[in-house]
This record gives sequence, structure tokens and C-alpha cells, in this order.
Amino acid sequence: MAYLYETHMHTRQGSACASSTGAEHARAYKQLGYTGIIITDHFFRGNTAVPRDLPWEQRINIFCSGYEDAYAEGQRIGLDVFFGWEQNFDGDEYLIYGLDKAWLLAHPEMEHWTRQQQFDEVHKYGGCVIQAHPFRDRGYIAAIRLGKQFCDGIEVSNAGNSAYNDAAALRYGREYGFVMTSGSDNHHAPNALAHPESVTGVALESKLTSIQDWVKVILTRQPIGLCVPDSRFVIPQDAPVLSTYWMDEKENLVPTGRDWLHE
Repeated sequence: MAYLYETHMHTRQGSACASSTGAEHARAYKQLGYTGIIITDHFFRGNTAVPRDLPWEQRINIFCSGYEDAYAEGQRIGLDVFFGWEQNFDGDEYLIYGLDKAWLLAHPEMEHWTRQQQFDEVHKYGGCVIQAHPFRDRGYIAAIRLGKQFCDGIEVSNAGNSAYNDAAALRYGREYGFVMTSGSDNHHAPNALAHPESVTGVALESKLTSIQDWVKVILTRQPIGLCVPDSRFVIPQDAPVLSTYWMDEKENLVPTGRDWLHE
């Protein structure tokens, strides 16, 4: 038996770009047959719905309200709901798993961490880091930054990508031996119900009982089934050449010199 999980999604309580509440997402994924979901709202460097001029505790309370709404509904309908978040730097974004609201309340300094500090400190407290949609190219992303030393794995597919973004990520993940996950980056519950084929999650051999179980799956490299149509990994003939960059120890950009789609 496979257990299905959504690993990347946003609520309107925590993310300015989302239209659905946590409870609405929970009901949608229950209808789709998922075992559980992980709420990963945009944190304060990203497209947050939380006013940035409020005191830290108030900001965290608002930020976590989408998760708490989803969790309460999940308890009512029989869907497991776990907590994470998505942190943005310069268009490169990272999914943080394994830490909780109490940890956020106790660490206001984390809002200003570098990528390396984030990676080190999240590990220190028992969490893990996945680079979200590493090959996404959009107008607001000035450069495709591949943070391979700042993450425990990569997300190779989500519904917000073009297929060539996913194809490049899969090739990159295989070449470097990354743990690879998938998540829809879902912002709108009605879209998931209207287009269930767009929902890209993971299938696990064992049921998660906590977010720490998901961290363990990643850090110990347990099998992760990618619930992604094969078509998402086909490189189209008209795929663009993507200019990509590594980041050095000071997080400066260094061209990779690679064409991940046409080599």
C-alpha cells in the first residue's frame, strides 16, 4: 500500500498569493485520496500574507494560522496535516521541514540567516532542507541559483512549473544523486479538484506519524515515489537554454557552464 502526501502548498492565511484556507485544502486533498499534506506557507522573505511591521510573536501566530486551520479540519475528517515553510532568498526558495511553531517563536534571528546558516541551524535542531523548484524561470527570478550545498535534496516537479523546468531538475537530481521530492506548490484548492492530474506529490511505503518521519525519510534516503506524470519529464524540442549558476562559499554566483536541457 502506498501513502500519498502533498509536500508543498500554501494557504491564504500565510501566503499572499494563495486563495484557499488551510481547511479548504484539507477537504480537497481528502477528496483526492491523499493520506496527508504538509503546509509550507511563504515565510517573511517571500510572498507572505503577514504584515512585516508587527511584533515577532504576532507575526508567527498569523503565519501558523493556515497550518492550524488545516490541522483542525484534518483531525475532523481524517487527514494528516504537518507543518513546514518555504523561505526565499533571491528567487531560490527552500522548503524547511522538521521544526515547529515553538521553535519559530524562539528564533527570530532566523529571518535574516544566510543560506548556509539556515542549512546548519535547521540541521542542528533536527530538521532538513529541500530546494524548491530549482530550475524555475520567471520574470521575478533574476538568476537560476542552484544551492546544492545548502540543501538535503531537491524538488523535481510541481504544478507551477513548465515541463522543461521539471525535466532539468530530474536530470540535475540524478547526476548529483540528490534525494528527490515532488509537491504541487498548490495555492488554490478548487484547481486541485478540477485538475487532479496537476497534483504532484509523493508516495511512501510507510505512513507518516509526524513531520520528523518525513525528515527521516529524506535524511536516510528511504524510497520516495514521485507522483508525477511521465510527460512532466520529457524535454520539449523548443525548450530554452537555461542560464544557471552555482553559489560559492560566500553565496556569490558562479556560472555552471551547463545546458541541463540540451546536452
